[in-house]
Amino acid sequence: MKQYKFTLRIVTITLVLLISWASHVKAFDLDETVDDDIRKNYNSSKLVKDTNTEDYEGLPDLPENLQIDNSSGQNEKRYSAPPLKKLTAFNNTKISKGTSFNVVNIGKISDWQRKGTTVKFKTTSVINKKGYTLPSSTVFLGEIVESHQPQISCNGGLVVIKIKSMVYKGSTIPINAYVTRANGKIIFLNNIKGDRTYLKTVWKKGNWGRALFGRMLSLTINLGGDGSTFILSPFPLLYGTFCFGANTIISPVTAFFAKGKHIVINSGSRFRIKLTEDSYID
Repeated sequence: MKQYKFTLRIVTITLVLLISWASHVKAFDLDETVDDDIRKNYNSSKLVKDTNTEDYEGLPDLPENLQIDNSSGQNEKRYSAPPLKKLTAFNNTKISKGTSFNVVNIGKISDWQRKGTTVKFKTTSVINKKGYTLPSSTVFLGEIVESHQPQISCNGGLVVIKIKSMVYKGSTIPINAYVTRANGKIIFLNNIKGDRTYLKTVWKKGNWGRALFGRMLSLTINLGGDGSTFILSPFPLLYGTFCFGANTIISPVTAFFAKGKHIVINSGSRFRIKLTEDSYID
């Protein structure tokens, strides 16, 4: 009887497999037939090409003196300076090395801006020097030559700007200058730095330990004031002291992985630039 049941199962499984295989073969044949019909009826020469340009003919051309700068991830209009005009000492007015100009920035400056970004400054009043006068709103053009955002160890952001030219009487005069004052603050080595916050961060990360110690001290005092709980009073104080000490030791290490502050200088902030070599104007 057992052998009969086993043989019946084998026959049943074989029939199921045969029926399944047959259905798959028919489906495959159907797919092949559809593919053959597509290949027979497909004619690439009858594809419609979109050659309609009427929608674009009425649009105005972009101005030639404006270019799109996508270096910062946004569409911004790049300033197009007047033609460059190189002058020499012969029959021209010299602006001596070391001369400084008080200016304000045109547009926001931040450590989010990439290396190579153009930055602009302008004078806010007429500058009268010996032998020459710079009118109000004289434009100085600079470039960000180095920048980075805040880094670990509480290191702040960085922006380094080099002033490369000045717009004077409709021409661009090449100059070499650097920034000595940014946002009304004296800076050194031309490095505009974001605030370094290591000591503040160490103190901030130690707040948890100090607060816990204060709570445990209060609890110890309360337990010590009641005869029935006096025996438990040392334990909260010991726990608070241990956590306070551990937090004090660990906080300088954890603060190392925090970051400093960003540099964000709004438009119209006070700057001072200083020439590093002689320049000439006509």
